[in-house]
Amino acid sequence: MDNLPKNKLILTEYGRNIQKMVEYAMTIEDKEERTKCVNTIIDTMGIFFPHLRDVNDFKHKLWDHLAIMSNYKLDIDYPYDVPQEPQKTVPDKIPYPNGNVRYRYYGEFMNKLVGLADKLEGNDRERYIEVIANHMKRCYLVWNKDNVEDKTILQDLFDMSNGKIDLRGGEFQLKSTEEMLQRQNPAHQQNNKKNSKKTTNKKK
Repeated sequence: MDNLPKNKLILTEYGRNIQKMVEYAMTIEDKEERTKCVNTIIDTMGIFFPHLRDVNDFKHKLWDHLAIMSNYKLDIDYPYDVPQEPQKTVPDKIPYPNGNVRYRYYGEFMNKLVGLADKLEGNDRERYIEVIANHMKRCYLVWNKDNVEDKTILQDLFDMSNGKIDLRGGEFQLKSTEEMLQRQNPAHQQNNKKNSKKTTNKKK
């Protein structure tokens, strides 16, 4: 008999016997007798926490716990406001990014950054575009660790800006792939320095 499956304890701090007592009280048909039984259960529940008997609202909490253990189905005359079963709410769905993002490896936000270039003029615009172009290359390298040609980045920037930013065929140069990879992985860079020092010391 001990191997039979048991109902899951709702409030483990009271143990299985208290829960069985609550379940038994729910089977009593006479409401007056059922209420007397429940008051006895409340007194028994209080024995588990004698040090809290002088705490304000301690009895109220016991009645709340009793309601929880009965899944809010116990029909009795509560001495306090009858606890109500919490309403189950369905959280709002998180909107997924637009599925029409052409260059996913740059991130959806990159399109907004490119569009902000229209609000700048002169040197500020040139510097801003330089930062964006190098950031695009850095994002591309995160997605694909292999070397990427600068002309690919500049062509993508041209397309994303609808032709408003055209650095193709000019003297503009992006930062080297090696420099960007080292910045992305400083630990790798530090290891290279240590290995270089070890090699130097061995030669000495």
